[in-house]
Amino acid sequence: MTTFDDREKAFEAKFAHDEDMKFRMLARRNRLLGTWAAGLMGLSDVEADAYAKDVVRADFEEAGDEDVIRKVLGDLTSAGVDTDEATIREQLGHKADEARRQLMAGS
Repeated sequence: MTTFDDREKAFEAKFAHDEDMKFRMLARRNRLLGTWAAGLMGLSDVEADAYAKDVVRADFEEAGDEDVIRKVLGDLTSAGVDTDEATIREQLGHKADEARRQLMAGS
């Protein structure tokens, strides 16, 4: 095997690892956002866990964050929580940082 082949395999492995970490970080971020929103809605622990999973699933509807923001904003509004899209986007950023920290720490 040549050095070029070795480098190609190394780049492919790194790309696969990076994509896996990105997926895990986004899923964790969405779960944390769902848990935050569930707290605002006053859901029980069991309901909050189920809701957080629903938020994670909502991210599979379309590319980007719009599907998650739309779901959380709609649910919070329906529950009578006074919030707006900017607040949810801000929380999304905070939760992304928290998810990264958790993954780096291995928790």
